[in-house]
Amino acid sequence: MLPVYICEDEEKIRNAERAWLEKQILIEGLDMEIALCTGSPEELLEYLSGQQKQGIYFLDVELKGASMDGFRLGQEIRKKDARGFLVYVTAFQDLAFETFRYHLEALDYICKKNPEKMYAGLSHCLKVIAERVSREQGEQQEYFTVRTLDVVRHIPLEEILYFATAGRTHRIELHARRERLDFIGSIQELEKKLAPKFVRVHRAYLVRGDEIDRVNLKTREVILKNGERCPFSRNMKQRLLDSVGS
Repeated sequence: MLPVYICEDEEKIRNAERAWLEKQILIEGLDMEIALCTGSPEELLEYLSGQQKQGIYFLDVELKGASMDGFRLGQEIRKKDARGFLVYVTAFQDLAFETFRYHLEALDYICKKNPEKMYAGLSHCLKVIAERVSREQGEQQEYFTVRTLDVVRHIPLEEILYFATAGRTHRIELHARRERLDFIGSIQELEKKLAPKFVRVHRAYLVRGDEIDRVNLKTREVILKNGERCPFSRNMKQRLLDSVGS
């Protein structure tokens, strides 16, 4: 069961959010429950210290009288629940871009000035989350966990194309379909962890085997299905050919 958390400093709105969410969870028969409804980010973070489950968080941005705003709270939540769903419910529409600046990966940004639109937004988020969780459970996706910029990320393995050394000691670049991430690590450790799905083609490159389209022996490159190229070294040639063929 997914726990749902609400952090909103205005009691009237907080109670309205809770009542609406409880109603929708009951009507839709969702495997969710309200775990905590509070106006205090400190209380929420303290509560999360003893929790292990992935959660859903409906957060206000401006938390009056608190030691942090909703964006800082989101960052702290990410340290405890990296795969949780963050939804911001606030009166400040023009602050939506801040969720990207803080690397929060917020699911949605709902304006609470219009109650009708707020309720519609809350219901939509519950539906999207329920569908996403059901899909992930059905697919049983594997994830690669990485910490970057004080945020823990879980990247589906099927989204990752290859890893490469970043030119600095102990720095690795993760190349995925839609993004690149830089983190501390070593190709050797990644090879041990991710074999046999990922193939070591060069001392500086670890490539996902099923993303290799062909091997160019003349230029000593592997060409990926998306057209990207990675070099392979002479001493890795036979291992590469044994793994993916020529």
